[in-house]
Amino acid sequence: MTETKHIVWHDSVITKQDRIKRNNHQSPVLWFTGLSGSGKSTLTVALENALHERGVRSYRLDGDNIRHGLNANLGFTPDDRKENIRRIGEVSKLLNDAGLFTLTAFISPYQEDRDKVRQIIPDGEFIEVYVKCSLESCEARDPKGLYQKARSGEIKGFTGIDAPYEEPLAPELVIDTESQSVEEAVAEVLEFLKTRNFL
Repeated sequence: MTETKHIVWHDSVITKQDRIKRNNHQSPVLWFTGLSGSGKSTLTVALENALHERGVRSYRLDGDNIRHGLNANLGFTPDDRKENIRRIGEVSKLLNDAGLFTLTAFISPYQEDRDKVRQIIPDGEFIEVYVKCSLESCEARDPKGLYQKARSGEIKGFTGIDAPYEEPLAPELVIDTESQSVEEAVAEVLEFLKTRNFL
């Protein structure tokens, strides 16, 4: 662990509340979790567009995209998965402070890791969205061919096949992508955000 006793926090003049006032909206973190192929990325792209059309400043963090840069040095061992989510949690915290809606699309298979992110986000501003889809349906979709590779043994430690996925214990929102279209799912998320006064 890095020595931190000589590191001192330096406050900004502009506060999170100043940014929220300027943006005219709150800055929740919407954490989309679910199996590979459940529709997390598709849903967050559509939601980002819907928010943009409503004048909401947002930023989307996507699992594959982040591994091209910030987390390019991480693999898929349990420890690397934990570090992947820890880093994304810290980035989400910064975007929350910046006054932006943050949309994350990560399998984030472990409940403990998601709970740790919740703990560093201000109370009530972490929204866990479970993108629910059965393994059978995700595997049938297999948009990136990953399940096929996992079944053949080409990929080891693949979530849902030979690595666990822990379903959220008490998510704020459940989106069932087997029964809902993308448009219906986006509408449900927007309605939820309105009822919670985030929009």
